Amino acid sequence: MKNLKKIIVTGLLALSVATTAFATSAYNNPAEIVAGLTGRSVESVIDERHDTGKSFGTIAKEAGKLDEFKAEILELRKDQLAARVADGRLTQEQADKILASIEERQALCDGKGYGYGCGYGRGYRDGNGDGYRDGGRHHHNRCGDCRW
Repeated sequence: MKNLKKIIVTGLLALSVATTAFATSAYNNPAEIVAGLTGRSVESVIDERHDTGKSFGTIAKEAGKLDEFKAEILELRKDQLAARVADGRLTQEQADKILASIEERQALCDGKGYGYGCGYGRGYRDGNGDGYRDGGRHHHNRCGDCRW
């Protein structure tokens, strides 16, 4: 009976640690991050991006929140990578390489969201793709993590 209790307690502790380590970002996407950091609604942030062509990184930078934005984006990407490792879509080695690339590019990120230096690039099966909005009139700037 003692052994069964130890196993259950150990399992619950491991589960709580894994859950805590996994859920580090309070946001689901870059629009939510900018909205949360600036006290604006997600809709107003998306509308500004759509109407002006600014990246979410630029919007955060103009609000004086670029460093916080980059930190939250990093946490969001860590969560996404951990989920992909957990469900077998990536190996831990692949996730580590992607994360290292994100960190290197973020060091160069100035919030403009264009060109290299702001993120992890394309092709890691994260569901973001290179989609267009409004029938192709507005391209999502998919060049890095400040580009959202």
